[in-house]
Parts: sequence; C-alpha cells; structure tokens
Amino acid sequence: MKTAIIYVSKHGTTEKTAHYIQKKLGAENTQLFNLKSNANFDLSSFDQIIVGGSIHAGMIQNRIKDFCSKNTLTLLEKRLGLFISCFYEGEIAQTQLEKAYPEILRKHAISCQNMGGEMLLEKMNFFEKLIVKKVAGISKTESKLKNENIELFINEMSK
Repeated sequence: MKTAIIYVSKHGTTEKTAHYIQKKLGAENTQLFNLKSNANFDLSSFDQIIVGGSIHAGMIQNRIKDFCSKNTLTLLEKRLGLFISCFYEGEIAQTQLEKAYPEILRKHAISCQNMGGEMLLEKMNFFEKLIVKKVAGISKTESKLKNENIELFINEMSK
C-alpha cells in the first residue's frame, strides 16, 4: 500500500514521529511531505494518507488546516490517519485533537491519535521559552511521547 505522510513540525517532534511511522510502515512504500518545504504534490497515486501536526497555544499549524480544507474530498476517498503531537494529556489533548481536524475527517479516519509531545527548550526562541515557563511551568526539556499511541496508530494504519 502506497502511503503519503504529510506533516508540519515546528521544533522537530512531529517530524521525528513522521519518520518513525515511515520506517515502521516501510520506507519503500511511504513518502514524506513536509508542508513547510513542499506544498505542491499529487495525492492521486497514494492509497493511504497520514496527516500530522503539532499543537502550539492550543492550535495546530495553519498549513495543516489549509491542507485539510483544500484536500477534504481527496482525503475522504483514501484510507486516512490523523495525528497530533501534543504535550498535554486527557481532556485537554482530546479537545485539541478535535479542534485540529474537521469532524468529517476525524470520523472518516482509520486512526486518530495524540502521539504525545515534547517541550524542547533548546529549540525554542526567547518568547516561546518565556511562555512555556510561565504557562506550563516547565524549566527544562521534557518528553511525554506516547509510544503506546504511536504503535497503536501504526498497527491500525497497517491493517
């Protein structure tokens, strides 16, 4: 099955997750598209599409929103997987997942997961660090990747 993984990553966590998914699904049949550097590609040759982005200040990147909006009909014709990289858990993460993707796409998706997130202070600018320290109370790099969710997503997309 030919798979496209479309993503945007601000500090690298979503990109790391996308590469891991590619490796597990088989790199020979899986192609990565980073919307920051490549927004023009043809989805018609792919059987399965995976879309992922990171949550910042409660929102997914505009590039992901725009991509989903412009390609809704195509995404509804394909096997679809959706994921977010989100540092928070529970209800907060669920709400952010629901806000990240339109309901029609979430209902169509084979898998829709929060992969967890990381606060990579060394990759943040001064203002981002200030906000993270003030709002989240985080003063050093932390990782809350959810390996069980990542593996569940890969298993569901492999069926």
